[in-house]
Amino acid sequence: MDRRGDAKSREMMLDELLGYDHVTIQCHDNPDADAIASGYGLYCFFRDKGKDTRLLYSGRNKVRKANLMLMVEKLHIPLEYQPQMEDTVDGLLITVDCQYGAGNVTELPAEEIAVIDHHPLEVICTERMRLQPNMGSCATLVWTMLQEMHYPVEKNRDLGTALYYGLYMDTNQFSELSNPMDMDMRESLNFDKNQISLFRNSNISLRELEIAGVAMLRCNYNDDYQFAVIHSQPCDPNVLGLISDFLLQVAGVNTCVVYNEDSGGYKFSVRSCIREVNASELSDYLSEGIGSGGGHYEKAGGYISMKLYEEKYPTLHSEAYFNNRMTQYFDTFRILYAKDRAFPVSEGTRYQRKKIPLACVRASDLAELGRVVSVRTQNGTMDIDTRQNICYTLERNGELHRVAGERFHRILELSDAPVSEDYCRNMTYVPRVKDGTDGRNHLITEYVRMCMPKDEFRIYAIRVTQGVKVFPVWDEEGYMTGRAGDYLAASEDDLHNIFIETEQNLLNYFEEKGL
Repeated sequence: MDRRGDAKSREMMLDELLGYDHVTIQCHDNPDADAIASGYGLYCFFRDKGKDTRLLYSGRNKVRKANLMLMVEKLHIPLEYQPQMEDTVDGLLITVDCQYGAGNVTELPAEEIAVIDHHPLEVICTERMRLQPNMGSCATLVWTMLQEMHYPVEKNRDLGTALYYGLYMDTNQFSELSNPMDMDMRESLNFDKNQISLFRNSNISLRELEIAGVAMLRCNYNDDYQFAVIHSQPCDPNVLGLISDFLLQVAGVNTCVVYNEDSGGYKFSVRSCIREVNASELSDYLSEGIGSGGGHYEKAGGYISMKLYEEKYPTLHSEAYFNNRMTQYFDTFRILYAKDRAFPVSEGTRYQRKKIPLACVRASDLAELGRVVSVRTQNGTMDIDTRQNICYTLERNGELHRVAGERFHRILELSDAPVSEDYCRNMTYVPRVKDGTDGRNHLITEYVRMCMPKDEFRIYAIRVTQGVKVFPVWDEEGYMTGRAGDYLAASEDDLHNIFIETEQNLLNYFEEKGL
C-alpha cells in the first residue's frame, strides 16, 4: 500500500527534505535513548545522501547518564553538545522527538525548519511536520520514514541497535509496547544483543534507586476504587516503571499511576492487575486531549504536554489532576458481562447491514501458516486456531471482528473476489499474520476475500449516554469500550452477542429496519 495516499499516516516524507546541502538534526535538551536513536537514524540517511550533516543538542546539561554515554560511544554516534549557538543554522534544521518552539528544546536561530516527533502537536512552526503520537517511540517513526525511502537500515547494525534501544527505553523495556509498527520494527531490526545487554545493565544509578524509595513513601491511595497515585522526582522513565511494578504487588492496589515532570511535561506509567481496567485504555484516558498514551493490557504509559496541560488546567496541581482523573475514569464506566444478560430488545432499534461488500477471512484459510497463528492489528495481537470453525470480518478501518462459522454463513455470502486496494485506503495499519514456520509476516489481505451481507444480517442497537465496558461472550477476559454517543448493539439471532458499535459505523454500514 502506498503510504503517500494515506492522509492519516503521511504528513511529510524524507525525500521532501533532500533539497538542502546542509542538514542539522537537533534532539531535545535532555536527550534520552529514543531522541538520540531517532536523530542518529536521520543523520545516517542524510549523510549517505551526500549532505553535510550534524547531530546535536543544547540546554544547560550535558548527557551524563551511564547508559546514554555508552550508547553514544559504542555505536559511534556523532552527537555534539552545543550549549549556545548565535549564528543562524545553515540550511535545514530538523527537530527530532520534540517540536521547534516547544519548552523542552532550545530554540536555535534557523530559517528553514522541519519537525519529526511522536508526541501530540504543541507548536505549529512549519508546514514540514511529521507527527504520529500513536507510536511508542520516535525511533519507530524515523524507521518508518526510512522504510518509505527504501533505506537499508538492516545493513547498519549500529543504527539497528540504536533504534532497538530507543524503542526499548521509551516503552519501559517493551512493557508499554502497543502500536503494531513498533512491533514490526522490533522484529525486523539487525541489532547487537550484547550491546543492548550492556546498555540495559547500566540503566539505574544509586541516585535513581533512592528516588524510587522516596517516591513509594509518598503514595496517595483511593480506598473506594483501590488505586494509587505517586508523584516522583525527575528520573528516567524506566524508574517510573520500576516503582509502578513494585506498587502493584501491594495488597489492595489494583491499579496505579506513577508520574514525574520535566521541562516539557509529565511522563507517567500505568499498571493494572484486574480485567476490568485495561492499562492502555487508562493511559489514553489520562492523557486525553493533552498528550498521548498506550501500551499493554497490564502495563502502559504516556506523556502529557506541559503547554497543553496548563492551557486546559491552568490552576490545577498535577497530583490533584491525576487523582481526580483516576476517580473520573472509574465513575464514568458501567460494566456489562454479556453472558449474564440478554440485550433489552424493547429498548432498542432494529437495523440491517447495508448491501456493501465486506472483507473476511476464515481461520482455515490461514492453515498453511501453522495450527495457531498470531495476527497483529492496530488494536492488539490475537492468536487464531486455524482448526476452528471461526471466521473474521476485516472492517475498512483495519479492525478484525470474530464471527462463529455457523453464524457467518447465515449472515454473509462468500465470494472468490480478492480484497481491493481501495478497501484498505483508510486503514492506518493493515493487519499482519505471522508465519508459524519461518516467522515472516504476511499482510492479511493476501488471505481475505470479499463477501456480501445477507438480509439475515440484522442487529438491535441503543445509543449509550455514558461510558460502558462490555465483556462479550467470545472474550470474557477483555472488554470493548463505548463512550457516550456510541451504540450498544446485539445480533438479532443471539441477544447475548452484545458489542459496541460506533455511531459512524452504524450510519455508514447499517440502515434502520422496522420490526
